Order: sequence, then structure tokens, then C-alpha cells
Amino acid sequence: MTGLGSAFRTLAATAAALLVATAATQPAQAGTAARSGTATQPAPTTMAPPSGAAAASEPRAPKEFVALRAVAPTIIQEMRYTTGHTFLGERVDGYRQPLCIVTRPAAEALRKAQRTLLRQGYSLKVYDCYRPQRAVDHFVRWAKDLEDEAMKTEFYPQVDKSRLFEDGYIAEKSGHSRGSTVDVTIVKLPALPTRPYVPGERLVPCHAPKSERFPDNSVDMGTGFDCCDTLSHTDDPRIQGTQRANRQLLKSTLGAVGFVNLPEEWWHFTYKPEPFPETFFDFPVAWRSLGGR
Repeated sequence: MTGLGSAFRTLAATAAALLVATAATQPAQAGTAARSGTATQPAPTTMAPPSGAAAASEPRAPKEFVALRAVAPTIIQEMRYTTGHTFLGERVDGYRQPLCIVTRPAAEALRKAQRTLLRQGYSLKVYDCYRPQRAVDHFVRWAKDLEDEAMKTEFYPQVDKSRLFEDGYIAEKSGHSRGSTVDVTIVKLPALPTRPYVPGERLVPCHAPKSERFPDNSVDMGTGFDCCDTLSHTDDPRIQGTQRANRQLLKSTLGAVGFVNLPEEWWHFTYKPEPFPETFFDFPVAWRSLGGR
């Protein structure tokens, strides 16, 4: 248990250091941005919740759903769809707070996987968890607008946007909406912060070498998250060496606690058996949806 205790202390120290570093560097970043003529994207903010009758009519999560932070607080959360750094180039509908919501069995399995990785000096990091149907609908509307290719250079550089449906990158339903699917990676401890994305910055293909593409404190998985490319297939034979070993570490660790990988996406895992295998939910990603749980 000494190794696990040390890992927990390391993770706690890392989190504290990140908070201090963020507070200390915000003024300097603002000054740098002013001098360079660019603006630094602020941290994800909470969208104003609906009020009155609209709030009362919002769907709520069943009691089987929990905030991952309440079950496995050491897992790093970088909820991409609450930011502008998405393949849409904007925040996604339904993501009101940077919060990972999952079914309780999935959360408890992630906690077990996290303990395994902490012993080895790593941490899990989630990019996305439960995804409301309204977010999937947003994806579909975007995919049908063939004129909007603002983020093509990074997220689908080698795929014609007209083929996103046919090639399976976009669909009208997502397993994420059932609550037991997560998009996840591994971070080496101590974790350094991932810098904010600056809207309008130069984009680099998601399959470029790690040193060239958008920085991520994840270990090198061979592509970035949400990379629409066959190189994202978990067992693509072109991915070798350390990159392949990192993917296999993630896959084997999560597989040992009941998660099944989607072969086309190294980051996509679904806990089995799912509590809601046929239900696609649409409550917003927000603490309000959990009713205080």
C-alpha cells in the first residue's frame, strides 16, 4: 500500500500545484496575450441554468447516475465539450458544467482501474462521459453543414466531411447517452496542466507527432482525442512501440474491470453490462440534473 499512498500524495500535490500555478499565471498570461495581439481562452465556465418553468421541465438523471468526482475524485477531468476545442469549433449543446456524469457501476469500475494505475505512477483522465441526446443532435446538425470546416485541419484532415456519417464518425445515436460510456486516456504523474485552446490559433493534424499537435498531458497514444482517422483504431498496425504499449495499458486496465473498447477509437470504452442498454437520455450535463447527488 506504500506505493498507492505515494501515488495519492503525488496526485494531490499535482492538483494543488496546478491550482497555485493557474492563479499565479493568469495575470502574466493576460499581459502576454495583450502584447502578442491574441486572447487566451478562459477556463470552462458554467452556463446560466434555465429558470422558472424551463428549469422545472428539464429532465433529470435517474438515481443510478452519479458524478464521477463523488466516487473517484482522483481521476482527472478535462471535459472537452464544454470548451471551444472540439471538432465543431464551439461548445456543445447540453454541456452546462465541466462535469463527468456516469452510471454508478461504471463509476465504481473506473475507481478500481484508477487504483491500479496509481500504483504504476499514472492517472486516468476523462474527456467525455454521459452525453445528452441534444449534444448528439448538435453533432448531426454540424455534420450536415458541409460548409463548416473550421476545425477540419485538426480533427478530420484526411476525411471528406460528406463521409462522416458513412464512415461511422457521426451517428444519430451514441452509446454515451446511455450513461456507461466514457472517453478516457492515461496521464503520467505528476500531471502538468494542458494549456487552454485559443480560438483561431493555427491547427495541426490530430495524427501529427505528439510534439507538433495540440498539447495534451496524456501519454502519447499516437493520435489526439476525437481524431477522425483510421490511425485512431486501437489496434491499427501502424501504431507501434510506446504508443501501442500505452493503448494496450489503457485497454487492459479498463478491460480488467468490465469495460469494452470500441475498436475504431482507442479512447472509447463502455462498461458491461450496462444498466440502461436501450435508453438514450437527454438531461443536461450539470449538477442540477443529479438533484444534489
